[in-house]
Amino acid sequence: MQNVTAVAHRGDPYRVRENTLASLRSALDRGADAVEIDVRLTRDGVPVLLHDGTLKRLWEHDRPLLSLSWEEVRGVTAGGVPALSDALAATDGSRVMIDLPGTPDVRAARRVVDAVRESGARDRVYYCAGAAAVLAVRAADPSAEIALTRTTLAPPRAGLLEAVRPRWLNYRFGLVDRALADRVHRGGHLLSVWTPDTRRSMRRLLALGADSVTTNRIDVLCALRDGRRPRRVDRARASATLAINGPGAS
Repeated sequence: MQNVTAVAHRGDPYRVRENTLASLRSALDRGADAVEIDVRLTRDGVPVLLHDGTLKRLWEHDRPLLSLSWEEVRGVTAGGVPALSDALAATDGSRVMIDLPGTPDVRAARRVVDAVRESGARDRVYYCAGAAAVLAVRAADPSAEIALTRTTLAPPRAGLLEAVRPRWLNYRFGLVDRALADRVHRGGHLLSVWTPDTRRSMRRLLALGADSVTTNRIDVLCALRDGRRPRRVDRARASATLAINGPGAS
């Protein structure tokens, strides 16, 4: 279990608003090996941290991100939505998993890849997404480390694996059983899973040999992995935080 990579889903959303610098720092302070962030582009092509297509859920502004410039995003969120470059600076020295929600094209993927390169973070960043998005990443960066996200038990097509060349296969946690874990490893891939939040689910996945677990409760995962007793969470406060901030579904 000591080799399992503990990945914080959008930071530490049970305590701090997801996909913010404070949330990323909180997760790293609680032992995360890596943080997962969602990245989209503003109207003027600046990569920023946001899972949804609009600012409604987190920031109470029902406007599509693509309709706003970077300056406008900073204004309506009081600087709460960070640019990717700021997030990479705030996580300096730590691994970062970039999720590309929606259906980014090659141009959008290239802008994200370029921002990673310009930040000097290429060696610690990897990308997770469905087939279309990771194909765009692969076109933008032939050497990128990729986790191919899967939402079905059907094995990935051989042609897709050849084109994407993923290091990881990234499965929704409820799909993972012994047969799937063994199949992933026999195929020469590492098994990444998302997003178990109960101790029971985490223990099961650790026992099945998951190589990486992405969760909204990073302190609980780290404690279980390391054989420690997890600290108690103030459930009333956590529920209030989640009601306002997410953490979202994937």
